[in-house]
Amino acid sequence: MDVGVLTVPLGDQPRESAFEYLADLGVDTVELGCGGYPGQDHLDRATLLAEPDARTALREDLDAHDLRVSALATHNNPLHPDEERASEADAELRGAIELADLLDIGTVTCFSGLPAGGPNDEVPNWVTAPWPGEHAEAHEYQWGVATEYWQELANYADELGVDLAIEMHPNMLIYEPTGLLELRERTNERVGANFDPSHLYWQGIDITDAIRLLGDAIHHVHAKDTRIYDAQARTKGVLDTTPYDEVADRSWLFRSVGYGHGEDHWRDVVSTLRIVGYDGALSIEHEDALTSASEGLERGVELLQRVVFEEQPGDAFWA
Repeated sequence: MDVGVLTVPLGDQPRESAFEYLADLGVDTVELGCGGYPGQDHLDRATLLAEPDARTALREDLDAHDLRVSALATHNNPLHPDEERASEADAELRGAIELADLLDIGTVTCFSGLPAGGPNDEVPNWVTAPWPGEHAEAHEYQWGVATEYWQELANYADELGVDLAIEMHPNMLIYEPTGLLELRERTNERVGANFDPSHLYWQGIDITDAIRLLGDAIHHVHAKDTRIYDAQARTKGVLDTTPYDEVADRSWLFRSVGYGHGEDHWRDVVSTLRIVGYDGALSIEHEDALTSASEGLERGVELLQRVVFEEQPGDAFWA
């Protein structure tokens, strides 16, 4: 397995400097923002799509630091009820798929998106309960919108040989493993998971059980931790709208790898990923309000380097 980093926290650095810094830490792969919420500080999608020389320059920067790209990251809402916003998100996502093909990168990480609750609504609607009945009807409508869109997009990705790794995220239609598998069933096997445990911890989902359930539907993995703070959760639950920077009042916080769950837990995560056949990148996504980006990344890299497997297993000679 590879230790990787989503380079968004290093967006204030030139690409070459960011690559040099990560290579010095012993990082194997980078996940590069390619539009949407991750931005595109370390590449320009339009330029790379149009100019072979720009693609050559990116490859040279990677080769100079012995780095590979685990995925292009384009997180946005292509199902937004505002047609202009949905169209922009769709163009970003399709552009990322096309660029991944041109660069021989096998994966684009993304969100499922979230529609409105009905054809005349103006804002996305995250439905989390089936009652009153209009909520169940809204959820059914949303699945119809999502299925039509993702069937076409999955076919496009399949034509170009690119996997779509959806991050299961609150305020998106797909936010937990059974929903991910349902969308995969309705589309094709290009649709899978960008398995980010940070959003699953606070939902009460067991991480290793979720990995086993998803199996070969896992196309990419984010290494990102979460700590639940019981004193707050006991009084207001975990559906917490407190701003992320009001750290003392939140029921849970995103944490650097190892600061939400210990090293033994991450050993279990890595081992279970191997059990289901995943041998790709563990791409660190730093969103820890209690550490700097550099310290959070460095601590995460150190821990993952201790727990990942570097070699393939040998024959079970003892059997």
